Amino acid sequence: MKTNHESNLNGEHRTIDTVIKLTLIAILLAWCAMILLPFIMPVLWGLILAVTLFPLYTRLLKLVKGKKGLSATFITLILLALLIVPSVWLISSIVGNARELITSVRDHTLVMPPPKPEVADWPIVGKPIYAAWQMLSTNIESAIQTYRDKLLIVGDKFLGIIKSVASSFFILIVSVIISGILLAGSDKSETSTINFANRLVGKTGDEFVKMIVITIRNVAKGILGVAFIQFVLMGGALMLAKVPFAGLWALAALLFAIVQAPVGIVAIPIVIYLYSAREPIPATLWSVLVILIALCDNFIKPWLMGKGAPVPTLVIFLGAIGGMIMSGFIGLFTGAIILSLGYKLTTMWLGGGPKELAPEAQ
Repeated sequence: MKTNHESNLNGEHRTIDTVIKLTLIAILLAWCAMILLPFIMPVLWGLILAVTLFPLYTRLLKLVKGKKGLSATFITLILLALLIVPSVWLISSIVGNARELITSVRDHTLVMPPPKPEVADWPIVGKPIYAAWQMLSTNIESAIQTYRDKLLIVGDKFLGIIKSVASSFFILIVSVIISGILLAGSDKSETSTINFANRLVGKTGDEFVKMIVITIRNVAKGILGVAFIQFVLMGGALMLAKVPFAGLWALAALLFAIVQAPVGIVAIPIVIYLYSAREPIPATLWSVLVILIALCDNFIKPWLMGKGAPVPTLVIFLGAIGGMIMSGFIGLFTGAIILSLGYKLTTMWLGGGPKELAPEAQ
């Protein structure tokens, strides 16, 4: 018969043994996470794209008589074409505009129309805009020297944005390929995800998975979809209106829309240019069109983000914006998902949900 001393020693040995095992498991998991860290962003984007495109995949699956690989490949190729073709057009437009600007400055052929006297009467900003504009129209070299430091700061920030966009574009290309692979094996992926969620939160795991899926699709449509629509419409309108550097202005509108800054900020200098270079009637018509494009997200976005959402639209919107501030572009989705999960868990807890989940958790 064991003494109390021997029982205590055995208990201490079991405790130490458990601690060592848990420590080794934690080290192993951390090591695995560090190895997979370089692939986290493409995989996350692949998951987001796969979830967003799944309804299209199921429709196409019926047309190709259930051939999963063919359906997934077709979607992947279409998505790559939609990404690459506009991007090539945008890059060529930016490069062409930049080359034209540099050449005209170097050859002293850059001409800017003088401002109208009414510009100086604009409230608050009229006089400084008129002075800078007048200097640019009369002596552009002197204006560049005067505003050299500010132009350098703006140029550095713009180059940083371009580099970030290029890096994100490469990640997105890889993510599209990953999403195609995930779509081809969507049945196994869905089963594994639901089983994992049920292990975490019990029988409501299926409900949480559906909420995550709806949130991802709503954010994709409400933020990225609307931003892309504004980018295409703005670029097309500016090209038809023959506004200089239309590609750069369209890119600025896209970036503003993605980071949820008012696209109207981009429209202001365009409207100023139109009234300075066009007759009043065509300038007004083009300006109204540009302003409508800049403001269309205020009507489309709330409808798309709240469509079928199991949580209030405000929760998704705040999660997307806060997540982007904290985690960058991917935070649009992760922030909305995490805040939606937190909101749902809180409402379940306030409504007595944990009592129902307790038996399952045991």
